[in-house]
Amino acid sequence: MKPRISMITLGVRDLSASIKFYENGLGFPRMESPPEVAFFTLNGTWLGLYGRDALAEDATVPVKGDGFNSFTLAHNVESEAQVDEVVAQAVKAGATLVKKPQAVFWGGYSGYFADPDGHLWEVAYNPYTWIGPKDGAN
Repeated sequence: MKPRISMITLGVRDLSASIKFYENGLGFPRMESPPEVAFFTLNGTWLGLYGRDALAEDATVPVKGDGFNSFTLAHNVESEAQVDEVVAQAVKAGATLVKKPQAVFWGGYSGYFADPDGHLWEVAYNPYTWIGPKDGAN
């Protein structure tokens, strides 16, 4: 059986602005894709960007609504310094700082930013468990 790749798709208000944020601002590697969607490869998964209205229509749910959507995306890095760097990079690219990087109750270090559409990203360093590919493999 082939390994499965998970994909996260975010509904975005301005596809070209979001592509610029993720590709140029955060440096995510973009894949070739049709004009109405953008795909980025990540370690073990893909990130997709799709128009918010079109994604809601596809899922047959109302497009109205904002605020906390009951989930966050996480980006795990190798050190506290990298948390600081990634959060600063995101803010420089147009993200909103939500929670300044800091030591957290479970013993790690993390901070939060919101992308241009308000999707929450946690950038975290976990000193107890590495979350990512083993031995540097993608």
